[in-house]
Amino acid sequence: MPSLEQVILAVPAILLAISFHELGHGWVAYKLGDPTPKYQGRLTLNPLAHLDPIGTLMLVLFRIGWAKPVMINSHYFKNRRLGTMLVSLAGPVANLILGWLFYNVLKIAAPRLPYTAFSHTLMIFLLINVQVNLGLAAFNLIPIPPLDGSHILAGLLPPRAAYRYAQLAAYGPIILAILLISGGAGLIMNPIYRVLSQLLERLSL
Repeated sequence: MPSLEQVILAVPAILLAISFHELGHGWVAYKLGDPTPKYQGRLTLNPLAHLDPIGTLMLVLFRIGWAKPVMINSHYFKNRRLGTMLVSLAGPVANLILGWLFYNVLKIAAPRLPYTAFSHTLMIFLLINVQVNLGLAAFNLIPIPPLDGSHILAGLLPPRAAYRYAQLAAYGPIILAILLISGGAGLIMNPIYRVLSQLLERLSL
């Protein structure tokens, strides 16, 4: 379990990560021609527009969670299959970009700031932002409906296989709940997290 300091520092980090994630979905959908996110007020960094209470609590306590999904209408996309995949990918990519920014600030600031109580807290805050963004991206890349990874995988599969895979969507939340309770979600998520971490390090300034 995280310390009280980590919980307190995680709250703004989580609100920012969730807002960027959902804004990423909405912005790409809007740019591809779907006005639905704009009409629903999701093209904003205001966390109140994106919060799911249970998913946010999970993020605070376990670094695994979710936000309120951005609703899209794929009929607006010129290529529905590709458009849906790009919109789904946009959320994790937004978190990866934000994590990259915090990682580089941490990398630059850590050796330069004198050690004080404030600088120590600042370093923890920056590190939490990196971890939260990578964690949110990695969790959502798990290819189980309704997570983003399921839509990305469906877009990569041949049409017939994608159709069969889509039929599993009704069971996705049940499977996901079992994985979360059993700890299986972490086993799937950890390799994704490591790959994203390595990518972050290689792309750092």
